[in-house]
Amino acid sequence: MSPPHRCLVAIICALISTAAYAENWPQFRGPTGLGYTEETDLPLSWNLKTGENIAWSAPLPPSDNSYSSPIVWDDRLFVMCVTNKPVTHRVLCFAKNDGNRLWETTVEPGPLILSDLRGGYGAPTPCTDGQRVYVLFGSAVIVALDMDGKLLWRKELADYAFDVALGSSPILYGDTVILDCDQTGKTSSLIALDKATGEIRWQAKRPETGFAHSTPAVVKIGGEPQMLVSATSAIQGVDPASGKILWWCSAQGDAASPAFDGAVVFSDSGRGGKAVCVDPTGRGDVSKTHLKWTYPQIPEGLSSPIIVEGSVWRTHNPEILKCIREGKLVFSERLPGISTWASPIATRDGRLYFASAGRSYVIKAGDKLAILATNDIGEENRASAAASEGRLFLRGDKHLFCIGKK
Repeated sequence: MSPPHRCLVAIICALISTAAYAENWPQFRGPTGLGYTEETDLPLSWNLKTGENIAWSAPLPPSDNSYSSPIVWDDRLFVMCVTNKPVTHRVLCFAKNDGNRLWETTVEPGPLILSDLRGGYGAPTPCTDGQRVYVLFGSAVIVALDMDGKLLWRKELADYAFDVALGSSPILYGDTVILDCDQTGKTSSLIALDKATGEIRWQAKRPETGFAHSTPAVVKIGGEPQMLVSATSAIQGVDPASGKILWWCSAQGDAASPAFDGAVVFSDSGRGGKAVCVDPTGRGDVSKTHLKWTYPQIPEGLSSPIIVEGSVWRTHNPEILKCIREGKLVFSERLPGISTWASPIATRDGRLYFASAGRSYVIKAGDKLAILATNDIGEENRASAAASEGRLFLRGDKHLFCIGKK
């Protein structure tokens, strides 16, 4: 194994907290919340017409703007589906091995009725700890279901002045479910709910913070847990036990989630603008003391970046993949059909999967663009892929697809 690949393995092992999480895909961007996986035998190519590496496909009910990604725990796959008119919310569970639908639970919508349906009610990705599935809907309601679909608790958000839609996904820390409720009207907050009851454990109000659609990630810095939050005007390190801001660096955030490789944090807006790379070991305002480098302009791309072999990999409009290292452009290439919404997956053997149910690219990490495979299912959707036990799971507009050996 080459030194860069050993480095990536070390990153993945350091970021994945338990062996159980390593074989599951329990939240947005997987076990680390950053897009890394320990998988080494994911399929390289697939073809819907010939059936190559299409293990199964399963029909989904009609949905509107359901950008939520699938999650996996043990032998089960979970997705949420919504419609706009009438407003309906559903959570579905499928058998991971054959795609058989195991159950479907209808959830009563929350209090927020959207007048602007661009973001819709189905942007957040669920999360699970193997005991409960936590599902946040854009109508400002979160529910906990048991693994058989029974409703355990339901909680409506008290404030819901979200910009266009509620886009941030729930994440887990200890015995809490954390919600990034950054929004308009000086009503922003981080909220931690008790996993078992849904009651508020703590709420950190953030009136100085504007809206955001990014999803935080909990990592370890110097052996201590820290939650990375891409806010509207800063990238922040936050105590996940209290919501207290530990450090911040002036940045353009809000739509793309942060990247972290065990050493540095990368953040850009997702809506276009300057990017920053920060050493997360500081305290207070680190804009002058711990800023490692900046990059002047990354155009709009609502996917999230990832750091592999010391380089930042970033898709943005119009169908561009950039590779950036230490603030310098390594390369920028046009890849027709690549999703600028779906976030990539990095494997421990140096592959990058820019995968969706539309056109997917498998890239070999390096200083030059090296495309290993191009695959196209033809059901373009904005959801990101999930990976588990040698298979990829892709959400299309009409079907779920399992990519792997039959």
